[in-house]
Amino acid sequence: MELYNTLSKKKEKFVPLEEGKVKMYVCGPTVYNFIHIGNARPMIVFDTVRRYFEYKGYDVNFVSNFTDVDDKIIKRAIEEGVSSDEISKRYIAECKKDMDGMNIKPATKNPLATEEISGMVHMIQTLIDKGYAYEKNGTVYYRTRKFEEYGKLSHKNLDDLRSGERSLLVTGEDEKEDPLDFVLWKPKKEGEPSWESPWSDGRPGWHIECSEMSKKYLGEQIDIHAGGEDLVFPHHENEIAQSEAANGKEFSKYWMHNAFLNIDNKKMSKSLGNFRTVREISEQYDLQVLRFFMLSAHYRSPLNFSADLMEASKNGLERIVNAAENLKFLMKNAKAESMTEEEGKLFAQTDVFVKDFERSMEDDFNTADAVAAVFDLVKFTNSNTEADSSKEFLSKLFDLLVKLTDVLGLIVDKEEEILAEDIEKLIEERQAARKAKDFARADAIRDELLAKGIILKDTREGVQWKKA
Repeated sequence: MELYNTLSKKKEKFVPLEEGKVKMYVCGPTVYNFIHIGNARPMIVFDTVRRYFEYKGYDVNFVSNFTDVDDKIIKRAIEEGVSSDEISKRYIAECKKDMDGMNIKPATKNPLATEEISGMVHMIQTLIDKGYAYEKNGTVYYRTRKFEEYGKLSHKNLDDLRSGERSLLVTGEDEKEDPLDFVLWKPKKEGEPSWESPWSDGRPGWHIECSEMSKKYLGEQIDIHAGGEDLVFPHHENEIAQSEAANGKEFSKYWMHNAFLNIDNKKMSKSLGNFRTVREISEQYDLQVLRFFMLSAHYRSPLNFSADLMEASKNGLERIVNAAENLKFLMKNAKAESMTEEEGKLFAQTDVFVKDFERSMEDDFNTADAVAAVFDLVKFTNSNTEADSSKEFLSKLFDLLVKLTDVLGLIVDKEEEILAEDIEKLIEERQAARKAKDFARADAIRDELLAKGIILKDTREGVQWKKA
C-alpha cells in the first residue's frame, strides 16, 4: 500500500509502527456553528482511509478532536449571551448528527480540548524546561528558531517567512524574542473562559491542543496525521515543532492532506454568499449523495461543488443502490438454492473487480478509480443475473457489492441500516441497565446489536462499537 506523504512530497510504502495496527489522528472542527462542506471533505476522506485499513485487517486507533475553546466560539457565545461551553456542546451534538448522516464511523476517541488542559500545561512546561519556550507577562511563546527542522512539512524557509509571511506575526509581537515565535499559552481577557497555569489564568494556543491530545490517546509516535491542506502551515508545522521538541522523537511517520473544495469554481466564503453547511445540503439530498460526490475525485485533487455534479452523484449512487435492491428482489424469489457450475465460473470473474478496487485504494487511496471498479461490478451483476439465477449466486454477488461499498462508507443495503444515533442510545440504555444490575436487559441489548452486525467492546475509556 502506498500513500502520498506531505513530509517527503512523494508516495511512500505504508509500513506501520506496530505490525497490524494503525495509529491515526485527524484534526477535527472548531465547534461554533454547523459544519460546512469544506469540513465534510476530510471527515469523509479519512473515514474512508480508516475503513480500508480495517478492511485489510488492521486494528485502527482513530482519534479526532473537537476544538471547543477558540476565539470564534467565544465571539458566538458573547453574541448570544450564553457560555462558550453551551455553544461548543450544542454544535458538537449538531456535528455528530451530520457525521451520522454522512455515515462517518465514530472515532475511537473524540477528545475535547477543554478536558485536556492539564496535559497541555505539562507539555508547555516541558518545552520551557528544555529551552524551547519562554514566558513574558503571562504569555508563553515557542522559540521557532530553536527547532532546527522548522518548515520541514510545509517546505518553507524561516528567513522567507520573516520577510514575507506577515500572517504569522500575531499579537504581542513586541514581547517576543523573534516575530516568528508562536503562542503556547495566553492570559485570559475579560469575560473569556480560563484555566489555571503557572504563568497566568488563561487558555492554550490552538497548536498545543492537538500535540497533547494526540500524545495522550495515541502515544508519542503515530502512523498517520491527517487534515485539510489549509492546516499544513502553520498548524501542523507547529504541532511537529512542539511534539518533537517535547518528546524527543519523530511525531508522525506519514502526513496526509486533502485538497480544497470550491463552490461553482469559486473559493467558499461568507462574503461571496456561497457558504454551504452540511445541514443545508441535507435538506436537498441524502447525505450519502454528498459522500459519493466527495469520493468521486482523488482526495488530493481540488474538488468543485455544483448542483450539476451533485445531481450526477445522486444518479450514480442510485445505480449502485438499484443493483443491490434488484439482487435482493431476485434472492427473495429465487427457486434454485445452490450455484450451478456455470454460475461458479461467472462468480470467479468478479475477482478482477476486487483486484481493481484494492489496487486503486492501495495507490494513495484513489477512491475515484475504486468507485469505477464498483460500477464494473454493478454492470456485471445486472448483465448476469435473472429470475432463474440461484439464491447462492445472487447472495454472493450481493455480499460482495455490500463489502466493497461499505469500505467507501456507502450504504446500499437500506433495510439493514442502523443509525449511529440509535446505536449510541442503545449503548446508553445498556449502561443504565448494568448500573441498575439488570444484567439480563444489558445482555439482551448486546445481543440485539450483535444481530444487527454491531459488536460492542468495553474499555476503560467507555464502550466502543464497530460493524462486524
